[in-house]
Amino acid sequence: MANVSIKENVYWIGVNDRTTDLFEGIWPISKEGVSYNSYLIKDKKKMIIDLSKAIKTDVFFDHIAEEVPLDEIDYVVVNHVEPDHTGVLRTLKRMAPRLTILCTPKARQMLENYYGPGGNIREVKNGEELDTGDRVLKFVYTPFVHWPETMMTYDTKEKILFSCDGFGSYGALRGAIFDDGCKDLAFYTQESLRYYVNIVAKFSKPVLNAIEKLKDVPVEIIAPSHGLIWRKTPGTIIDLYKKWAEYATGKTEPGVTLVYGSMYGNTEMMMNAVAQGITGEGVDVEIFDAARTHVSYILPHLWIKNSVMIGAPTYEGGLFPPVAQVLEMAALKRVINKKAAMFGSYSWSGGALKRIKEIIEPVGWDLTDTFEFAGGPLGDDLNKGEEFGAAFARRVK
Repeated sequence: MANVSIKENVYWIGVNDRTTDLFEGIWPISKEGVSYNSYLIKDKKKMIIDLSKAIKTDVFFDHIAEEVPLDEIDYVVVNHVEPDHTGVLRTLKRMAPRLTILCTPKARQMLENYYGPGGNIREVKNGEELDTGDRVLKFVYTPFVHWPETMMTYDTKEKILFSCDGFGSYGALRGAIFDDGCKDLAFYTQESLRYYVNIVAKFSKPVLNAIEKLKDVPVEIIAPSHGLIWRKTPGTIIDLYKKWAEYATGKTEPGVTLVYGSMYGNTEMMMNAVAQGITGEGVDVEIFDAARTHVSYILPHLWIKNSVMIGAPTYEGGLFPPVAQVLEMAALKRVINKKAAMFGSYSWSGGALKRIKEIIEPVGWDLTDTFEFAGGPLGDDLNKGEEFGAAFARRVK
């Protein structure tokens, strides 16, 4: 994509990434892609806000050079040190030797840890303002959105909030970079949720703190480091992040996420009966085979729904590993305070239930209903499974 003017003398100079398979080496984006949004301000002082991962480096530097010679760059604002934001920094320092890096005190040491000492680094204070000639930029600390050194940068003239990982999204930009030019906002809304739960959800309290800190700041454009730039309705993405962050306190939606795994089809047969019982009570249920669905796509449903049905066989005296991995990641991401139930088969002894309790009890999941059966479901077992699902649905309601 070519450079895009956001406001007079403010440009998007980012790059799209449609070749990386795993964001952070964990989260699948091979179908969705991701953008690394970087911004250039041309004023008496030339400034870049946020950089890019070290991918398509030549394209990134070409974007800068279209607007201003590289050796005339005065400032680079490092809102966040993570390498998808700073991967080109070492090369840029060589090509623009006079630039000054602006960052928080915590970021300074982290930059040296990643890229070695050297370069002109200036620490900025929370609330500090910088006059670039025709505008004033303000730096706002937003720690743990989503690393401890993170800040946001606010253009007081154009009322643009360069929000770093806050209000970001998976999804490469499909020609349009603004919300009002996008023909598939539902895609970016869903990918914003997945991004939030995968990347930021563990730090929901800091997200709410940041939103509170910025509530009286007049924002006309939200310019994050990933995903769409919101200029028609910037409040939309702020409200969504606020709602998702509040889910961490228990304000979730009624519904069941059914996560199951099955070795030879016995637990799967029971899953169908249990799901039938849940839906028969008029309760929404989303079903995921843990062995065939990446946890990245399961986490958003676990995050927003208030209840979880776990279906898993005992495996070598413990919990079927794909289901265990989903639950362990949910606990790591602080998916807390869920109503839960468990069903599954075993061969010669149980063990799955014990491991489930070990994982979910520290994060406050209330597991009171269990239904385990030996071997395959026989006789009246499927009817019992349907009633088991129905009873859980009534509890959810």
